[in-house]
Amino acid sequence: MAKKKAAGGGNSLVIVESPAKAKTIGKYLGPGFTVEASVGHVRDLPKGAAQIPAKYKKEPWSNLGVNVNDNFTPIYVTSPGKSKQIKLLKDQLKKADALYLATDEDREGEAISWHLLELLKPKVPVHRLVFHEITKDAIQEAIANPRDIDDGLVRAQETRRILDRLYGYEVSPLLWRKVRPKLSAGRVQSVAVRMIVDRERERMKFVSATWWDLIGTFCKTDDEKQRLETTLVSVDGKKLPSGKDFDQHTGKLKNDALLLMDGPAAQALADRIASGEFRVASVEEKPYTTKPSAPFTTSTLQQEANRKLGFTARRTMQVAQALYENGHITYMRTDSTNLAKVAVEEARNLVKSEYGDDYLPSEARTYTGKVKNAQEAHEAVRPAGTPFAVPGVLQSSLNSDEFKIFDLIWKRTIASQMQDSRGRRIVVTIEGGGCVFTVSGKTIDFPGYLRAYVEGSDDPSAELADQEKSLPSVEVGEQLRCLDLLAKDHTTQAPSRFSEAALTKALEERGIGRPSTYASIIDTILLRNYVFKKGGALVPTWVAFSVVKLLEDHLTGLVDYQFTAQMEDDLDAISRGEQQQLEYLKNFYFGNGKPGLKKQLENKVDEIDARSISRIHVGTAEDGEDVFVRVGRYSPFVEKGEKTASLPEELPPDEVKLEYALDLLAQAAKAEEPLGTCPETGKPVYLKVGRFGPYIQRGETDDDEKPKNASLLKGMSPEDITFETALKLLSIPRELGVHPKLEDTITAYNGRYGPYVKCGTETRSLPADVSPLDVTLEQAIELLNQPKQQRGRGQAKPPLKIFEEKSPVTDTQVQMLDGRYGPYVTDGETNASLPKGQAPDELTFNEALNLLAARAAAGGSKKKKKTTKKKAAKKTTKKKAAKKTTAKKKAAKGTKKRTTAKEE
Repeated sequence: MAKKKAAGGGNSLVIVESPAKAKTIGKYLGPGFTVEASVGHVRDLPKGAAQIPAKYKKEPWSNLGVNVNDNFTPIYVTSPGKSKQIKLLKDQLKKADALYLATDEDREGEAISWHLLELLKPKVPVHRLVFHEITKDAIQEAIANPRDIDDGLVRAQETRRILDRLYGYEVSPLLWRKVRPKLSAGRVQSVAVRMIVDRERERMKFVSATWWDLIGTFCKTDDEKQRLETTLVSVDGKKLPSGKDFDQHTGKLKNDALLLMDGPAAQALADRIASGEFRVASVEEKPYTTKPSAPFTTSTLQQEANRKLGFTARRTMQVAQALYENGHITYMRTDSTNLAKVAVEEARNLVKSEYGDDYLPSEARTYTGKVKNAQEAHEAVRPAGTPFAVPGVLQSSLNSDEFKIFDLIWKRTIASQMQDSRGRRIVVTIEGGGCVFTVSGKTIDFPGYLRAYVEGSDDPSAELADQEKSLPSVEVGEQLRCLDLLAKDHTTQAPSRFSEAALTKALEERGIGRPSTYASIIDTILLRNYVFKKGGALVPTWVAFSVVKLLEDHLTGLVDYQFTAQMEDDLDAISRGEQQQLEYLKNFYFGNGKPGLKKQLENKVDEIDARSISRIHVGTAEDGEDVFVRVGRYSPFVEKGEKTASLPEELPPDEVKLEYALDLLAQAAKAEEPLGTCPETGKPVYLKVGRFGPYIQRGETDDDEKPKNASLLKGMSPEDITFETALKLLSIPRELGVHPKLEDTITAYNGRYGPYVKCGTETRSLPADVSPLDVTLEQAIELLNQPKQQRGRGQAKPPLKIFEEKSPVTDTQVQMLDGRYGPYVTDGETNASLPKGQAPDELTFNEALNLLAARAAAGGSKKKKKTTKKKAAKKTTKKKAAKKTTAKKKAAKGTKKRTTAKEE
């Protein structure tokens, strides 16, 4: 690498990742510096056969993009769509006398800088700039103190990339063969899926239990308004149970000495003691203090934004990235809870000015990170610069999401340097009629840091229960009057599913993966349909159960929690130079005493029984026959011997109990018996249940003529369907008569977007209270005579989003449009659909460029140019080309299938 030269003077080229970051840094550097963006990664391993260089295509390892036979040498190719940007950087470099690489200060950023060096091959001095906030002082400090590229970080990132490629590309094809096509395996994603499946298994095994107690309302004898709402805790010396006293797999008490009451027993007890005497047996008062939470790390920021704002991890990171690139917060990918001395001083100054001296500790607070494998430790996420900008001042210059995240970060940072919260917990015990009731209260004497920030909770009910609750002042021995005794039942709850915040926390606590990658991991498992969301919870699909079963039974180590966490330790050791990259990769792939990945996968295709992997046991019927859920090629279904029944796609697995499965099988068996015979066609009419729900079918599936199907109308359930209703549904579309003015037949339809009537080219939606089965000719004419409600087809829809930056390929603004098949991005030449599950408002500019580049590399969705070729010539050419193209596609299809897999 070229030696450093003194900063200043001449023309220096500074390269960052994003145009937004370039724009902000450019403001602080001034003349003598040209700031350009790489627009993300510039090189990577090839993705798919099309990107593999011709000279490697015949190599047995080429599909991996890594030469496993020659020291795991990676094949790096220019990222799709980046050629034009790289040329721009090369042209700018020719004019420069120094190169500054100012990519992010984590492993990914270090690797991008290294790849830029490999591509640009600079002949001028090269400097690595490192800063954790984009402020004038930080940039000038970095320029004055550049360093070399950290080879340890580069090797650690490269090892991680190769490791993920080997794992993903070697294991995924096994899933295609044994579970379902287009699935993927990954070093971290597969473990994350296993954690979600394990939690669902606990829910499936869970047996609920119910117990009863009494809620007693008491008051002071001289003041009915001073009330205490208490809970019964014991009767005649026998304690009542709580939820934790029940075995979650049997629903039975763990301790038989506890008093378990049912409803009648609880009511009888209430009736017996209601008129008795009650007195205060004890009043216990205990002081408590709570300390503020540490400033945000990447993980805790994601968790809090999910709990408090409902943001996904992806959305939080995109907003934080924008705040960082525009100089509002420090670098958002960090495991550190440390604050720089100047930041601590600024936070303490704000505490004093905003809240007063009483809220300022005598000494600054320091925090020690508890994250296993903590690395990339620079500073916690905090407001950038000094003095910190106040949220209210920035509100007008930030969008809604940016303001919410900045406000969260600002308050958490300030609170971390405030006094403890102090208060008292008071427990009052009341006795009478052999029963003991208790009630607890909480009084906050000094709010401390709570004035600035209250941390969220994964359990909202627990968070509510911890709020301040004051109690009337009572004394030991004081007589109380019983106002009411209410018998109340309680039911134990199954273990909660993971939310994004809870999964992030669990992965981090186990030392699995890096916090900066959790957003992409969650995106991947959603995209691959391993999980879906129900409310804020992550629910595994039956496909996830099959994949986890295969990996647990046949590749145990690859989804072992401890083994995966150890990988992170090893990668950290490589970054510190304590372990060798080549030795580690050899051990992982070829083995070292224990079988490596390659050996573990040998003969697995022959060993694994796909039928066994695809079956999840639900229970055993009374006749002794087992009932399973089977993962089919297209959808899951219930199986009992030769009998099967479709399962709704997004029905949570824990809801498929044995009784439910048997009911589905009974419905399916009933569906084999026709509701009746159609009087017009003489064909049987069935009520069937498919992967998308119940429907009516006329005719047999194996008939020469395709059976006619009819969907149920909105609000209908299978129980509502009679033979007469089924015939009516099959009558749709219904001809109602002729429109007197339009002189054409009016027909009623049940369409994709709801029922409607049509006459010629005129259509009108039916009101919610009018069914296409019953709509009359007069009603239809009245609807058609009304002006048509515009749905936006008559004029071009406005863009969903216009990105500020221009495409480096077409030099035009990138836009997101709403198309016929959903949202897509375009740069004027190429169109690319958004991936399934991708929220349009969360797509970043860099992600849009990657989608367009991948689409362009695949050779599709280019805007067609007009041609002046003669019609006859065009026809002949088209035929010949079609034959060649078809042959090529057939040949390439198999190759692509073998070489395309998702790693993470």
